[in-house]
Amino acid sequence: MNNNNTGDDSATSKRLFEHLFAQREENFEHASFDREIAFYESICTGDIEKVKLLATPLCSGGYGNLSKDPLRNLKYHFVVSVAMITRFCISSGMTPEEAYNLSDVYIMKADTCTTEEEVHDMHDQMIISFTKRMRNVRNTRVYSKQVIKAIDYISEHLHDKIKMQDVVDYLNLSLPYFSRLFKSELGVTFSEYVTIKKVEVAADMIRYSGSSILEISNILNFSTQSYFIKVFKKYTGTTPNEYKKKYNFFGNNLLEAMQNKNSSSS
Repeated sequence: MNNNNTGDDSATSKRLFEHLFAQREENFEHASFDREIAFYESICTGDIEKVKLLATPLCSGGYGNLSKDPLRNLKYHFVVSVAMITRFCISSGMTPEEAYNLSDVYIMKADTCTTEEEVHDMHDQMIISFTKRMRNVRNTRVYSKQVIKAIDYISEHLHDKIKMQDVVDYLNLSLPYFSRLFKSELGVTFSEYVTIKKVEVAADMIRYSGSSILEISNILNFSTQSYFIKVFKKYTGTTPNEYKKKYNFFGNNLLEAMQNKNSSSS
């Protein structure tokens, strides 16, 4: 056996022990693995609301140190982040060519940043860019252009009171035609879809944001807290408070559940 390799292994083991010991002394903990996976999955599903909820700033709590220089440390973590996101997106349907090219573009942009604030801003832009592209990847597989635009409109206005008339005006379509088209492609009515999406965001907020039930109801523009509780229970089978206490699952998609239910009963 090569004595030099043995010496290198010994030095690495010693350095690893010292690093772990220092982390224990500082009560350092890496970020939650489940939360991290949920973050990557939300990018792959094109769920911008959930991405914003789960995203954490580079080098916040749970990030290790890759360099003693703060700016270089941020850039190293940026590269790790974009590499992980790239691979998750490829596994979820984005073409390798598009994913790697997008990754290269953002890494080069981050490399030109001269301040930590610029790196943070670039990281936020990169995350949203991948998320929007993944939303397009998923939607273009099964929906018409009009429905894709409607879905995008709804996703960007979940904190508002969304009316079908606003969407048909935006799309320049007749209300009866759009209503039939939407139901035929998604398997649920427009109002059901909006409510389901609001409930999905509410479930994520209950789990991750720390906001109260009343705050979540107001943020998502439900007419009353009691109505919010009623529809939340309708689509999840539990009240918001029960959900907060008992449930711990990721990637729950209420729309898919409703579509599966409707297809099995038809």
